[in-house]
Amino acid sequence: MAKAKKAPEATAKTIKVRLVGGLRGVQARHRLSVKALGLSKTNDVRELPDNPSVRGLINTVYYLVQVEQ
Repeated sequence: MAKAKKAPEATAKTIKVRLVGGLRGVQARHRLSVKALGLSKTNDVRELPDNPSVRGLINTVYYLVQVEQ
């Protein structure tokens, strides 16, 4: 029996995440969450897949990042 093909990656939903707050005086755990999102400096932008693990990281540091659809 043939297996069904998966949808191409181009149709996968993504979100843009921008680091808008500085990391000085922030909890170490939150700094690690920002690093896991791939952000390092203020105004860095990354396009990430919209999945529960990324959303959880964003919710942890909601006051440091801005989400753009």
